[in-house]
Amino acid sequence: MESTGERLSGRLPAWARGWPRRRILSAAGVVLLVVVIAVSCGGGSGGRADVPVVEGQPDAGVTGVRAPSTEAGGTLRAVSGEIDSLDPQRSYLPGVWNLMRLYTRTLVTYSSEPGRTDELVPDLATDMGTVSEDGLSWTFTLREGIRFEDGRPITAQDVKYGIQRSFASDVIVGGPTYVVDLFDDPANPYPGPYSTEEDDPDLTSIETPDERTIVFRLRAPQPDLPFVLALPSSSPVPAEADTRGDYGADPVSTGPYAITSVDPATGILLERNPQWDPATDDVRTALPDRVVVRAGLNGVERDQALLAGSADLDITGAGVHSATTARLAADEDHPVRNRIDDLTTGAVRLLALPTDVAPFDDPNCRAAVAAAVDRVDVQEVLGGPGNAVRRSVLWPRALDGGPEDGDPGPDLAAARTALEACGRPDGFSTVLAVPDAQSSVDVADEVSAQLGEIGIEAEVRPLSAISFYATDVGAPASVVANGYGIVLATWTADFPTPASFLTPLVDGRSIRPVGNTNYGRLDDPDVNALVDTARAARQPAAWRDVAAAVDATSVYVPLAETRIQVLAGQRLRNGLVMQPYSGYDLATAGVR
Repeated sequence: MESTGERLSGRLPAWARGWPRRRILSAAGVVLLVVVIAVSCGGGSGGRADVPVVEGQPDAGVTGVRAPSTEAGGTLRAVSGEIDSLDPQRSYLPGVWNLMRLYTRTLVTYSSEPGRTDELVPDLATDMGTVSEDGLSWTFTLREGIRFEDGRPITAQDVKYGIQRSFASDVIVGGPTYVVDLFDDPANPYPGPYSTEEDDPDLTSIETPDERTIVFRLRAPQPDLPFVLALPSSSPVPAEADTRGDYGADPVSTGPYAITSVDPATGILLERNPQWDPATDDVRTALPDRVVVRAGLNGVERDQALLAGSADLDITGAGVHSATTARLAADEDHPVRNRIDDLTTGAVRLLALPTDVAPFDDPNCRAAVAAAVDRVDVQEVLGGPGNAVRRSVLWPRALDGGPEDGDPGPDLAAARTALEACGRPDGFSTVLAVPDAQSSVDVADEVSAQLGEIGIEAEVRPLSAISFYATDVGAPASVVANGYGIVLATWTADFPTPASFLTPLVDGRSIRPVGNTNYGRLDDPDVNALVDTARAARQPAAWRDVAAAVDATSVYVPLAETRIQVLAGQRLRNGLVMQPYSGYDLATAGVR
Protein backbone atom coordinates (compact mmCIF):
# COMPACT_ATOMS: atom_id res chain seq x y z
CA MET A 1 0.00 0.00 0.00
CA GLU A 2 1.31 3.48 -0.84
CA SER A 3 2.55 5.37 2.21
CA THR A 4 1.54 8.90 3.15
CA GLY A 5 5.06 10.10 2.35
CA GLU A 6 4.96 8.47 -1.09
CA ARG A 7 1.58 10.04 -1.88
CA LEU A 8 2.84 13.47 -0.86
CA SER A 9 6.11 13.09 -2.77
CA GLY A 10 4.21 12.24 -5.92
CA ARG A 11 2.38 15.56 -5.76
CA LEU A 12 5.40 17.76 -5.13
CA PRO A 13 6.10 20.68 -7.44
CA ALA A 14 9.33 20.43 -9.43
CA TRP A 15 11.28 22.70 -7.07
CA ALA A 16 10.51 20.51 -4.05
CA ARG A 17 10.95 17.01 -5.47
CA GLY A 18 13.73 15.19 -3.70
CA TRP A 19 12.88 16.47 -0.22
CA PRO A 20 13.33 13.73 2.41
CA ARG A 21 9.97 12.29 3.38
CA ARG A 22 10.59 12.87 7.08
CA ARG A 23 10.89 16.61 6.37
CA ILE A 24 7.62 16.76 4.42
CA LEU A 25 5.66 14.89 7.06
CA SER A 26 7.05 16.73 10.09
CA ALA A 27 6.87 20.18 8.56
CA ALA A 28 3.35 19.74 7.22
CA GLY A 29 2.06 19.56 10.79
CA VAL A 30 4.05 22.62 11.80
CA VAL A 31 2.82 24.68 8.87
CA LEU A 32 -0.78 23.82 9.57
CA LEU A 33 -0.36 25.61 12.88
CA VAL A 34 1.42 28.50 11.17
CA VAL A 35 -1.36 28.97 8.64
CA VAL A 36 -4.09 28.70 11.27
CA ILE A 37 -2.36 31.38 13.34
CA ALA A 38 -1.77 33.49 10.24
CA VAL A 39 -5.35 33.44 9.10
CA SER A 40 -6.56 34.26 12.59
CA CYS A 41 -4.34 37.33 13.11
CA GLY A 42 -5.60 39.59 10.38
CA GLY A 43 -4.98 42.76 12.39
CA GLY A 44 -2.02 45.06 12.10
CA SER A 45 -1.88 47.81 9.51
CA GLY A 46 -5.50 47.16 8.69
CA GLY A 47 -5.04 43.72 7.18
CA ARG A 48 -7.83 41.13 7.16
CA ALA A 49 -7.93 37.45 6.33
CA ASP A 50 -10.65 38.13 3.74
CA VAL A 51 -8.61 40.65 1.72
CA PRO A 52 -9.24 39.87 -1.99
CA VAL A 53 -6.30 38.00 -3.48
CA VAL A 54 -4.74 39.41 -6.65
CA GLU A 55 -4.59 36.71 -9.30
CA GLY A 56 -1.21 35.46 -10.46
CA GLN A 57 0.93 32.51 -11.45
CA PRO A 58 4.01 30.90 -9.90
CA ASP A 59 7.23 32.77 -10.79
CA ALA A 60 5.28 35.61 -12.42
CA GLY A 61 7.62 38.18 -10.88
CA VAL A 62 10.94 36.53 -11.78
CA THR A 63 11.12 37.44 -15.45
CA GLY A 64 7.89 39.44 -15.64
CA VAL A 65 5.70 41.58 -13.42
CA ARG A 66 3.18 40.13 -10.98
CA ALA A 67 -0.27 41.79 -11.33
CA PRO A 68 0.76 44.85 -13.39
CA SER A 69 -0.98 48.13 -12.57
CA THR A 70 -0.44 51.84 -13.06
CA GLU A 71 -3.02 52.96 -10.49
CA ALA A 72 -1.64 55.16 -7.72
CA GLY A 73 -2.78 55.41 -4.12
CA GLY A 74 -3.11 53.35 -0.98
CA THR A 75 -0.59 52.21 1.61
CA LEU A 76 2.07 49.64 0.79
CA ARG A 77 2.74 47.51 3.87
CA ALA A 78 6.12 45.83 4.15
CA VAL A 79 7.59 43.55 6.81
CA SER A 80 11.25 43.03 7.58
CA GLY A 81 13.75 41.50 9.94
CA GLU A 82 16.04 43.77 11.92
CA ILE A 83 17.02 47.05 10.27
CA ASP A 84 20.72 47.69 10.83
CA SER A 85 20.56 51.41 9.99
CA LEU A 86 18.50 53.88 7.98
CA ASP A 87 21.69 55.87 7.33
CA PRO A 88 22.62 55.06 3.71
CA GLN A 89 26.33 55.01 4.56
CA ARG A 90 25.86 52.66 7.53
CA SER A 91 23.69 49.80 6.24
CA TYR A 92 25.00 46.51 4.90
CA LEU A 93 21.75 44.58 4.47
CA PRO A 94 20.39 44.08 0.92
CA GLY A 95 16.82 44.24 2.22
CA VAL A 96 17.51 47.65 3.72
CA TRP A 97 19.20 48.72 0.47
CA ASN A 98 15.91 47.82 -1.23
CA LEU A 99 14.06 50.05 1.25
CA MET A 100 16.51 52.85 0.54
CA ARG A 101 15.48 52.90 -3.11
CA LEU A 102 12.48 54.85 -1.82
CA TYR A 103 14.44 57.71 -0.24
CA THR A 104 17.95 57.62 -1.70
CA ARG A 105 19.11 58.01 -5.25
CA THR A 106 22.56 57.35 -6.65
CA LEU A 107 24.39 58.23 -9.85
CA VAL A 108 23.34 54.85 -11.27
CA THR A 109 21.03 52.19 -9.88
CA TYR A 110 19.55 48.78 -10.62
CA SER A 111 17.05 48.56 -13.44
CA SER A 112 13.36 48.02 -12.73
CA GLU A 113 12.75 46.29 -16.07
CA PRO A 114 11.67 42.63 -15.85
CA GLY A 115 14.55 40.24 -16.51
CA ARG A 116 17.12 43.04 -16.23
CA THR A 117 17.11 43.81 -12.52
CA ASP A 118 20.78 42.86 -12.20
CA GLU A 119 21.75 45.54 -14.73
CA LEU A 120 22.51 49.18 -14.00
CA VAL A 121 20.80 52.23 -15.49
CA PRO A 122 21.32 55.98 -14.97
CA ASP A 123 19.64 57.52 -11.92
CA LEU A 124 20.91 60.91 -10.74
CA ALA A 125 23.34 60.89 -13.65
CA THR A 126 22.39 61.59 -17.25
CA ASP A 127 24.06 58.38 -18.46
CA MET A 128 26.27 55.51 -17.35
CA GLY A 129 29.34 57.71 -17.24
CA THR A 130 32.32 58.17 -19.50
CA VAL A 131 35.39 56.08 -18.82
CA SER A 132 38.87 57.01 -20.04
CA GLU A 133 40.72 54.74 -22.43
CA ASP A 134 43.05 53.54 -19.67
CA GLY A 135 40.10 52.84 -17.33
CA LEU A 136 41.50 55.13 -14.63
CA SER A 137 38.98 57.96 -14.89
CA TRP A 138 35.16 57.99 -14.83
CA THR A 139 33.13 61.15 -15.40
CA PHE A 140 29.42 61.61 -14.62
CA THR A 141 27.06 64.52 -15.24
CA LEU A 142 24.09 65.07 -12.92
CA ARG A 143 20.58 65.55 -14.28
CA GLU A 144 18.93 68.93 -14.05
CA GLY A 145 15.94 69.41 -11.72
CA ILE A 146 16.96 66.94 -8.99
CA ARG A 147 16.41 68.16 -5.42
CA PHE A 148 16.63 67.17 -1.78
CA GLU A 149 13.37 67.00 0.17
CA ASP A 150 13.97 70.57 1.45
CA GLY A 151 14.02 71.87 -2.12
CA ARG A 152 17.76 72.49 -2.43
CA PRO A 153 19.28 71.28 -5.73
CA ILE A 154 21.47 68.20 -5.47
CA THR A 155 25.03 68.95 -6.57
CA ALA A 156 28.13 66.97 -7.43
CA GLN A 157 29.60 68.22 -4.16
CA ASP A 158 26.73 66.54 -2.28
CA VAL A 159 27.50 63.23 -4.00
CA LYS A 160 31.16 63.56 -3.05
CA TYR A 161 30.28 64.45 0.54
CA GLY A 162 28.07 61.37 0.89
CA ILE A 163 30.98 59.21 -0.26
CA GLN A 164 33.38 61.04 2.05
CA ARG A 165 31.31 60.02 5.08
CA SER A 166 32.36 56.36 4.62
CA PHE A 167 35.97 57.36 5.30
CA ALA A 168 35.11 58.44 8.86
CA SER A 169 35.57 54.92 10.23
CA ASP A 170 35.32 56.09 13.84
CA VAL A 171 31.81 57.46 13.31
CA ILE A 172 30.27 55.92 10.18
CA VAL A 173 30.47 52.20 10.87
CA GLY A 174 28.72 49.12 9.54
CA GLY A 175 28.40 50.01 5.86
CA PRO A 176 30.45 48.93 2.84
CA THR A 177 33.87 50.51 2.39
CA TYR A 178 34.54 49.91 -1.29
CA VAL A 179 34.97 53.65 -1.83
CA VAL A 180 37.77 53.72 0.73
CA ASP A 181 39.62 50.93 -1.08
CA LEU A 182 39.12 52.61 -4.44
CA PHE A 183 39.74 56.27 -3.69
CA ASP A 184 42.01 56.52 -0.65
CA ASP A 185 45.74 57.14 -0.81
CA PRO A 186 47.42 54.44 1.34
CA ALA A 187 50.45 56.71 1.80
CA ASN A 188 48.32 59.58 3.09
CA PRO A 189 44.90 58.27 4.21
CA TYR A 190 41.92 60.60 4.11
CA PRO A 191 40.27 60.70 7.59
CA GLY A 192 36.76 61.66 6.49
CA PRO A 193 34.87 64.95 6.62
CA TYR A 194 34.70 65.26 10.43
CA SER A 195 38.40 65.55 11.17
CA THR A 196 39.67 69.12 11.65
CA GLU A 197 43.42 68.61 11.95
CA GLU A 198 45.42 71.21 10.04
CA ASP A 199 47.41 68.62 8.13
CA ASP A 200 44.37 66.54 7.06
CA PRO A 201 44.64 65.55 3.38
CA ASP A 202 41.85 66.19 0.89
CA LEU A 203 40.10 63.47 -1.05
CA THR A 204 41.65 64.50 -4.35
CA SER A 205 40.69 61.28 -6.17
CA ILE A 206 37.12 62.65 -6.51
CA GLU A 207 36.86 65.95 -8.35
CA THR A 208 33.85 68.27 -8.71
CA PRO A 209 34.81 70.91 -11.30
CA ASP A 210 31.26 72.29 -11.22
CA GLU A 211 27.90 71.56 -9.59
CA ARG A 212 26.84 68.98 -12.17
CA THR A 213 30.13 67.21 -12.93
CA ILE A 214 31.92 64.61 -10.82
CA VAL A 215 35.12 62.81 -11.80
CA PHE A 216 36.47 59.66 -10.14
CA ARG A 217 40.18 58.88 -10.51
CA LEU A 218 41.41 55.37 -9.77
CA ARG A 219 44.83 53.88 -9.06
CA ALA A 220 43.96 50.82 -11.18
CA PRO A 221 41.13 50.02 -13.62
CA GLN A 222 37.94 48.89 -11.86
CA PRO A 223 35.10 47.86 -14.20
CA ASP A 224 32.82 47.32 -11.18
CA LEU A 225 32.99 50.99 -10.16
CA PRO A 226 29.41 51.69 -11.37
CA PHE A 227 28.15 48.95 -9.03
CA VAL A 228 29.96 50.64 -6.14
CA LEU A 229 28.30 53.91 -7.13
CA ALA A 230 24.90 52.15 -7.12
CA LEU A 231 25.21 51.32 -3.41
CA PRO A 232 23.23 53.58 -1.05
CA SER A 233 26.59 54.41 0.56
CA SER A 234 27.38 56.40 -2.60
CA SER A 235 24.23 58.53 -2.33
CA PRO A 236 24.39 62.31 -1.81
CA VAL A 237 24.13 63.82 1.66
CA PRO A 238 23.80 67.57 2.34
CA ALA A 239 26.68 68.54 4.64
CA GLU A 240 24.53 71.06 6.47
CA ALA A 241 22.08 68.31 7.51
CA ASP A 242 24.66 65.72 8.49
CA THR A 243 24.24 64.78 12.15
CA ARG A 244 27.10 62.27 11.91
CA GLY A 245 26.28 59.06 13.79
CA ASP A 246 22.66 60.15 14.28
CA TYR A 247 21.95 60.86 10.61
CA GLY A 248 19.94 57.63 10.27
CA ALA A 249 17.29 59.07 12.61
CA ASP A 250 16.23 61.54 9.93
CA PRO A 251 18.02 61.03 6.60
CA VAL A 252 17.37 63.66 3.94
CA SER A 253 15.46 62.20 1.02
CA THR A 254 16.43 62.38 -2.63
CA GLY A 255 13.78 59.86 -3.73
CA PRO A 256 10.00 59.78 -4.08
CA TYR A 257 9.40 59.23 -0.36
CA ALA A 258 10.75 60.70 2.87
CA ILE A 259 10.87 59.06 6.28
CA THR A 260 8.39 60.92 8.46
CA SER A 261 8.36 58.74 11.57
CA VAL A 262 10.12 55.75 13.11
CA ASP A 263 8.27 53.96 15.90
CA PRO A 264 9.03 50.52 17.39
CA ALA A 265 5.30 49.69 17.54
CA THR A 266 3.84 51.20 14.38
CA GLY A 267 6.92 50.87 12.21
CA ILE A 268 8.75 53.10 9.75
CA LEU A 269 6.46 55.48 7.87
CA LEU A 270 7.46 56.96 4.53
CA GLU A 271 5.28 59.56 2.81
CA ARG A 272 5.54 61.29 -0.53
CA ASN A 273 8.42 63.70 -1.06
CA PRO A 274 6.90 66.68 -2.95
CA GLN A 275 10.33 67.70 -4.24
CA TRP A 276 10.77 64.48 -6.19
CA ASP A 277 10.14 65.03 -9.90
CA PRO A 278 9.13 61.85 -11.79
CA ALA A 279 10.41 63.47 -14.98
CA THR A 280 13.94 63.05 -13.57
CA ASP A 281 13.46 59.41 -12.55
CA ASP A 282 13.16 56.57 -15.05
CA VAL A 283 13.30 53.84 -12.40
CA ARG A 284 10.77 54.52 -9.63
CA THR A 285 7.01 54.53 -10.23
CA ALA A 286 6.13 55.61 -6.66
CA LEU A 287 2.52 54.42 -6.84
CA PRO A 288 1.51 54.16 -3.15
CA ASP A 289 0.68 57.29 -1.20
CA ARG A 290 2.70 55.99 1.70
CA VAL A 291 4.81 53.00 2.74
CA VAL A 292 4.81 51.39 6.19
CA VAL A 293 7.55 48.96 7.25
CA ARG A 294 7.16 46.77 10.34
CA ALA A 295 10.67 45.67 11.27
CA GLY A 296 12.19 43.19 13.72
CA LEU A 297 9.89 40.29 12.79
CA ASN A 298 11.16 36.73 12.56
CA GLY A 299 10.50 34.51 9.55
CA VAL A 300 7.31 32.89 10.85
CA GLU A 301 5.88 36.26 11.86
CA ARG A 302 6.60 37.73 8.43
CA ASP A 303 4.94 34.77 6.72
CA GLN A 304 1.93 35.07 9.01
CA ALA A 305 1.48 38.70 8.00
CA LEU A 306 1.70 37.87 4.29
CA LEU A 307 -0.68 34.93 4.54
CA ALA A 308 -3.20 36.82 6.68
CA GLY A 309 -3.32 39.84 4.39
CA SER A 310 -1.78 42.31 6.85
CA ALA A 311 1.39 42.75 4.77
CA ASP A 312 2.06 43.07 1.05
CA LEU A 313 5.72 42.08 0.80
CA ASP A 314 8.74 41.03 2.84
CA ILE A 315 11.92 43.01 2.12
CA THR A 316 14.27 40.85 4.18
CA GLY A 317 15.45 38.76 1.20
CA ALA A 318 15.37 35.47 3.13
CA GLY A 319 12.31 33.98 1.44
CA VAL A 320 9.48 32.23 3.24
CA HIS A 321 10.02 30.10 6.32
CA SER A 322 10.66 26.37 5.90
CA ALA A 323 7.26 25.61 7.44
CA THR A 324 5.55 27.56 4.67
CA THR A 325 7.55 25.88 1.90
CA ALA A 326 6.68 22.52 3.42
CA ARG A 327 2.99 23.34 3.15
CA LEU A 328 3.43 24.15 -0.52
CA ALA A 329 5.51 21.02 -1.10
CA ALA A 330 2.79 18.87 0.39
CA ASP A 331 0.02 20.43 -1.71
CA GLU A 332 0.95 21.62 -5.18
CA ASP A 333 -2.67 22.73 -5.74
CA HIS A 334 -2.59 25.11 -2.80
CA PRO A 335 -3.63 28.58 -4.02
CA VAL A 336 -0.71 30.24 -2.23
CA ARG A 337 1.60 28.64 -4.79
CA ASN A 338 0.31 31.15 -7.32
CA ARG A 339 1.82 33.88 -5.16
CA ILE A 340 5.30 32.32 -5.00
CA ASP A 341 8.37 33.42 -6.96
CA ASP A 342 11.24 30.97 -6.84
CA LEU A 343 14.87 32.07 -7.26
CA THR A 344 18.44 31.32 -6.35
CA THR A 345 20.11 33.99 -4.26
CA GLY A 346 23.76 33.90 -5.32
CA ALA A 347 24.74 32.70 -1.83
CA VAL A 348 27.10 29.77 -2.46
CA ARG A 349 27.99 27.41 0.36
CA LEU A 350 31.51 26.08 -0.05
CA LEU A 351 34.45 24.41 1.62
CA ALA A 352 37.69 26.38 1.79
CA LEU A 353 40.92 24.44 2.35
CA PRO A 354 43.52 26.94 3.64
CA THR A 355 46.84 26.50 1.90
CA ASP A 356 48.74 27.53 5.04
CA VAL A 357 47.32 24.76 7.23
CA ALA A 358 48.92 21.32 6.88
CA PRO A 359 48.27 19.01 5.17
CA PHE A 360 46.30 21.26 2.82
CA ASP A 361 49.49 22.97 1.75
CA ASP A 362 49.68 19.91 -0.52
CA PRO A 363 47.26 20.16 -3.49
CA ASN A 364 46.81 16.40 -3.53
CA CYS A 365 45.37 16.42 -0.03
CA ARG A 366 42.96 19.13 -1.14
CA ALA A 367 42.04 17.08 -4.22
CA ALA A 368 41.16 14.14 -1.97
CA VAL A 369 38.56 16.22 -0.14
CA ALA A 370 37.14 17.58 -3.40
CA ALA A 371 36.74 14.07 -4.83
CA ALA A 372 35.07 12.64 -1.73
CA VAL A 373 32.24 15.17 -1.42
CA ASP A 374 28.71 14.00 -2.18
CA ARG A 375 26.64 17.09 -3.05
CA VAL A 376 23.37 15.14 -3.27
CA ASP A 377 23.53 14.30 0.42
CA VAL A 378 24.57 17.86 1.27
CA GLN A 379 21.57 19.13 -0.67
CA GLU A 380 19.25 16.83 1.29
CA VAL A 381 20.66 18.10 4.58
CA LEU A 382 19.93 21.63 3.41
CA GLY A 383 16.28 20.72 2.84
CA GLY A 384 16.34 19.33 -0.69
CA PRO A 385 16.01 21.07 -4.07
CA GLY A 386 13.49 23.55 -2.69
CA ASN A 387 16.14 25.11 -0.46
CA ALA A 388 19.42 24.48 -2.28
CA VAL A 389 20.75 23.89 -5.77
CA ARG A 390 23.87 21.76 -6.13
CA ARG A 391 26.88 23.70 -7.42
CA SER A 392 30.29 22.30 -8.34
CA VAL A 393 31.61 25.49 -9.97
CA LEU A 394 32.64 28.74 -8.32
CA TRP A 395 29.99 30.81 -10.07
CA PRO A 396 26.38 31.70 -9.07
CA ARG A 397 23.59 30.39 -11.30
CA ALA A 398 22.07 33.76 -12.16
CA LEU A 399 25.40 35.21 -13.28
CA ASP A 400 25.64 34.94 -17.07
CA GLY A 401 28.64 33.52 -18.91
CA GLY A 402 29.73 31.00 -16.31
CA PRO A 403 31.36 27.58 -16.78
CA GLU A 404 29.20 24.52 -17.27
CA ASP A 405 28.36 22.77 -14.02
CA GLY A 406 29.09 19.07 -14.48
CA ASP A 407 27.56 18.24 -11.07
CA PRO A 408 30.00 15.39 -10.38
CA GLY A 409 29.26 12.77 -7.78
CA PRO A 410 31.75 11.47 -5.24
CA ASP A 411 34.71 9.46 -6.59
CA LEU A 412 36.18 7.64 -3.61
CA ALA A 413 38.74 5.80 -5.73
CA ALA A 414 40.12 9.08 -7.02
CA ALA A 415 40.06 10.47 -3.47
CA ARG A 416 42.16 7.55 -2.18
CA THR A 417 44.60 7.93 -5.08
CA ALA A 418 44.98 11.61 -4.18
CA LEU A 419 45.67 10.66 -0.55
CA GLU A 420 48.45 8.37 -1.65
CA ALA A 421 49.91 11.14 -3.80
CA CYS A 422 49.98 13.48 -0.81
CA GLY A 423 51.70 10.89 1.33
CA ARG A 424 48.67 10.20 3.54
CA PRO A 425 47.26 6.90 2.22
CA ASP A 426 45.52 6.16 5.53
CA GLY A 427 44.06 9.64 5.82
CA PHE A 428 44.69 12.31 8.44
CA SER A 429 42.97 14.43 11.07
CA THR A 430 41.89 18.06 10.73
CA VAL A 431 39.41 20.59 12.10
CA LEU A 432 36.32 21.70 10.17
CA ALA A 433 35.37 25.21 11.29
CA VAL A 434 31.72 26.17 10.90
CA PRO A 435 29.45 29.00 12.09
CA ASP A 436 27.30 27.86 14.99
CA ALA A 437 24.00 27.81 13.11
CA GLN A 438 21.99 24.61 12.90
CA SER A 439 21.89 24.29 9.11
CA SER A 440 25.63 24.92 8.82
CA VAL A 441 26.48 22.45 11.59
CA ASP A 442 24.28 19.84 9.92
CA VAL A 443 26.14 20.30 6.62
CA ALA A 444 29.48 20.12 8.43
CA ASP A 445 28.46 16.87 10.13
CA GLU A 446 27.48 15.42 6.76
CA VAL A 447 30.75 16.46 5.11
CA SER A 448 32.71 15.07 8.06
CA ALA A 449 30.94 11.72 7.69
CA GLN A 450 31.69 11.66 3.95
CA LEU A 451 35.37 12.37 4.52
CA GLY A 452 35.48 9.64 7.16
CA GLU A 453 34.86 7.11 4.40
CA ILE A 454 38.37 7.77 3.03
CA GLY A 455 40.09 8.05 6.41
CA ILE A 456 39.97 11.82 6.89
CA GLU A 457 38.82 12.59 10.43
CA ALA A 458 37.35 16.10 10.35
CA GLU A 459 36.42 17.37 13.81
CA VAL A 460 33.42 19.70 13.43
CA ARG A 461 34.07 22.80 15.51
CA PRO A 462 31.15 25.26 15.72
CA LEU A 463 32.27 28.86 16.26
CA SER A 464 30.27 31.93 17.20
CA ALA A 465 28.23 33.07 14.20
CA ILE A 466 28.87 36.67 15.27
CA SER A 467 32.67 36.46 15.13
CA PHE A 468 33.04 33.65 12.59
CA TYR A 469 33.73 35.71 9.46
CA ALA A 470 35.30 38.73 11.12
CA THR A 471 37.87 37.30 13.52
CA ASP A 472 37.75 33.47 13.45
CA VAL A 473 38.13 32.35 9.84
CA GLY A 474 38.53 35.99 8.74
CA ALA A 475 41.86 36.20 10.57
CA PRO A 476 44.54 34.04 8.88
CA ALA A 477 46.62 33.92 12.06
CA SER A 478 43.65 32.48 13.95
CA VAL A 479 43.06 29.86 11.28
CA VAL A 480 46.67 28.68 11.42
CA ALA A 481 46.90 28.79 15.22
CA ASN A 482 43.76 26.69 15.62
CA GLY A 483 44.48 24.30 12.78
CA TYR A 484 41.30 25.01 10.85
CA GLY A 485 42.08 22.82 7.84
CA ILE A 486 38.57 23.08 6.40
CA VAL A 487 36.28 26.09 6.58
CA LEU A 488 32.59 25.81 5.75
CA ALA A 489 31.57 29.27 4.55
CA THR A 490 28.77 30.92 2.62
CA TRP A 491 29.87 33.51 0.10
CA THR A 492 27.66 36.12 -1.56
CA ALA A 493 28.97 38.87 -3.80
CA ASP A 494 27.78 42.43 -3.27
CA PHE A 495 27.42 42.95 -7.01
CA PRO A 496 26.13 40.62 -9.76
CA THR A 497 29.49 40.45 -11.56
CA PRO A 498 32.17 37.73 -11.84
CA ALA A 499 34.78 40.14 -10.48
CA SER A 500 32.76 40.81 -7.34
CA PHE A 501 32.19 37.12 -6.72
CA LEU A 502 35.66 35.77 -7.52
CA THR A 503 38.21 38.44 -6.66
CA PRO A 504 37.72 38.57 -2.85
CA LEU A 505 37.91 34.76 -2.72
CA VAL A 506 40.85 34.03 -5.01
CA ASP A 507 43.09 37.07 -5.49
CA GLY A 508 46.13 36.64 -3.25
CA ARG A 509 46.50 40.39 -3.00
CA SER A 510 43.11 40.56 -1.23
CA ILE A 511 44.33 38.60 1.82
CA ARG A 512 44.00 40.70 4.98
CA PRO A 513 44.94 40.11 8.63
CA VAL A 514 41.34 40.78 9.79
CA GLY A 515 38.09 40.50 7.87
CA ASN A 516 39.79 38.37 5.24
CA THR A 517 37.49 36.83 2.62
CA ASN A 518 40.13 34.76 0.81
CA TYR A 519 39.28 31.90 3.13
CA GLY A 520 41.51 29.42 1.31
CA ARG A 521 44.48 31.79 1.40
CA LEU A 522 44.98 31.22 -2.30
CA ASP A 523 47.93 33.31 -3.47
CA ASP A 524 48.86 31.86 -6.84
CA PRO A 525 50.79 34.18 -9.20
CA ASP A 526 49.10 32.60 -12.22
CA VAL A 527 45.62 33.13 -10.73
CA ASN A 528 46.49 36.72 -9.78
CA ALA A 529 47.67 37.38 -13.34
CA LEU A 530 44.44 35.94 -14.74
CA VAL A 531 42.45 38.26 -12.43
CA ASP A 532 44.33 41.25 -13.86
CA THR A 533 43.70 40.02 -17.40
CA ALA A 534 39.99 39.54 -16.68
CA ARG A 535 39.67 43.02 -15.20
CA ALA A 536 41.18 44.54 -18.30
CA ALA A 537 39.20 42.33 -20.72
CA ARG A 538 35.81 42.97 -19.02
CA GLN A 539 34.45 39.76 -20.58
CA PRO A 540 32.92 36.70 -18.85
CA ALA A 541 35.23 34.39 -20.83
CA ALA A 542 38.25 35.85 -19.06
CA TRP A 543 36.63 35.29 -15.67
CA ARG A 544 35.81 31.71 -16.67
CA ASP A 545 39.57 31.24 -17.07
CA VAL A 546 40.00 32.48 -13.50
CA ALA A 547 37.35 30.06 -12.22
CA ALA A 548 38.94 27.15 -14.09
CA ALA A 549 42.39 27.94 -12.71
CA VAL A 550 41.01 28.11 -9.17
CA ASP A 551 39.16 24.83 -9.65
CA ALA A 552 42.44 23.14 -10.59
CA THR A 553 43.92 24.10 -7.21
CA SER A 554 41.11 22.43 -5.20
CA VAL A 555 41.39 25.27 -2.66
CA TYR A 556 37.61 25.74 -2.85
CA VAL A 557 34.97 23.02 -3.09
CA PRO A 558 31.56 24.53 -3.99
CA LEU A 559 28.61 22.62 -2.53
CA ALA A 560 25.27 24.36 -3.10
CA GLU A 561 23.58 27.67 -3.75
CA THR A 562 20.75 28.87 -1.54
CA ARG A 563 17.30 28.81 -3.10
CA ILE A 564 14.34 30.74 -1.72
CA GLN A 565 10.66 31.22 -2.41
CA VAL A 566 9.41 34.81 -2.21
CA LEU A 567 5.74 35.19 -1.22
CA ALA A 568 3.61 38.06 -2.52
CA GLY A 569 0.97 39.52 -0.24
CA GLN A 570 -2.68 39.19 -1.20
CA ARG A 571 -2.97 42.68 -2.70
CA LEU A 572 0.53 43.22 -4.08
CA ARG A 573 0.68 44.66 -7.58
CA ASN A 574 3.69 45.24 -9.77
CA GLY A 575 5.52 42.45 -7.98
CA LEU A 576 8.91 42.55 -9.69
CA VAL A 577 11.63 40.38 -8.17
CA MET A 578 14.78 42.45 -7.70
CA GLN A 579 17.48 39.78 -8.14
CA PRO A 580 20.27 41.65 -6.28
CA TYR A 581 18.03 42.03 -3.22
CA SER A 582 16.19 38.67 -3.43
CA GLY A 583 12.82 40.35 -2.97
CA TYR A 584 10.17 42.48 -4.65
CA ASP A 585 11.31 45.90 -5.80
CA LEU A 586 9.96 48.52 -3.42
CA ALA A 587 10.55 51.25 -5.99
CA THR A 588 7.85 49.89 -8.33
CA ALA A 589 5.47 47.96 -6.05
CA GLY A 590 1.83 49.05 -5.72
CA VAL A 591 -1.40 47.93 -4.09
CA ARG A 592 -4.14 49.14 -6.48
